[in-house]
Amino acid sequence: MASFSILRYVITLTFFILFFETLTADPFPSFSFKGFDKDPNFESNISLFGDAKVANGGSSSWVQLTRSASSSAGRLMYKKPIKLVEGNPSKLVSFSTYFSFSMSPENGDGLAFAIVPIGFPVSVFDGSSFGLSPGLEKRKFGFFAVEFDTYKNAKYGDLNENHVGVDVGSLVSARVKNVSSINIVLNSGNRLHCWIDYEAGSRQLEVRLSKLDNMRPVDPLLIYPIDFSEMWREEEVFVGLSSSSANSSQTCAVYSWSFKLRPVPQWMHSEPLDPRSVGKNTKPASVHKRSACLLRILAALIFGTGCGALGAFIVLFMCSIFGNRRPVVPAEFAVHPVEYEYKKIKVVVDKAIKDGEKVGV
Repeated sequence: MASFSILRYVITLTFFILFFETLTADPFPSFSFKGFDKDPNFESNISLFGDAKVANGGSSSWVQLTRSASSSAGRLMYKKPIKLVEGNPSKLVSFSTYFSFSMSPENGDGLAFAIVPIGFPVSVFDGSSFGLSPGLEKRKFGFFAVEFDTYKNAKYGDLNENHVGVDVGSLVSARVKNVSSINIVLNSGNRLHCWIDYEAGSRQLEVRLSKLDNMRPVDPLLIYPIDFSEMWREEEVFVGLSSSSANSSQTCAVYSWSFKLRPVPQWMHSEPLDPRSVGKNTKPASVHKRSACLLRILAALIFGTGCGALGAFIVLFMCSIFGNRRPVVPAEFAVHPVEYEYKKIKVVVDKAIKDGEKVGV
């Protein structure tokens, strides 16, 4: 009977642990890689294609996407598919990604952050166009990319040999920005930082770029209005970084990469903003920061409540096991029966004194 009671407590405790883990788990996938070969989650979350490989140098490691050879191409992809529209009813999902990279001085195709649907030929390359052109041969595979291009290709109407562009279903950029305007050279060989943020509430994409020692810029380098919920709806997509050297020997390396999905609060408006109305020096809206803060506070409260309840349950569990045990008395202190001797006691009762004389019984 005692073993059955203990088994019941163990099953109940396991249920509570799983329940609170479910409450505190983040339903939206995210990842962050700083040291690729030292991270135990790297192989289970990241796939390398083409010439991409993990390289080491002293205490640091990085992913080398292209090698020093003509027509080299490589790709770094997150294995798990994501959705930019979730749930029923449909909920819009925003995302933010950050990565640091460098490109050697040759004029190659450079690097692209790409979002491609399931079925896109991610393992097929032709050594040009960031390695994305084979997927364009089949028009059913729509894609989105932010390119960091160091080659002026007249075929695609490139602005110059140092630009950032937004590609939507085509390698002809829908919007282009000259990186020289912020005093940055993409193929300088120096490490650069990039932030790409998509706000599903405003249907707006922002791209920021800075040098290694600089902070995240307040003003985005490029703003582009786009609605991913209309582009892919509830279709699953993959995210990744892709590069090709074209006819040069340009090498491209990625040193860190992080990605985060976040839901759009229900109270946010759903009408897209007009990017022309956004001033040049206007600071980006901080609505998502506040909502993220509220979500963190809520998660902390849930986690704290769960830990408190779990602690109380453990205390009660221990008390129920050890509190009901009777103390064991040593043999030398055992209680022995005691014999009592009963004696007959004669009780004498004095009668009242009458006329000053004591009358006895």
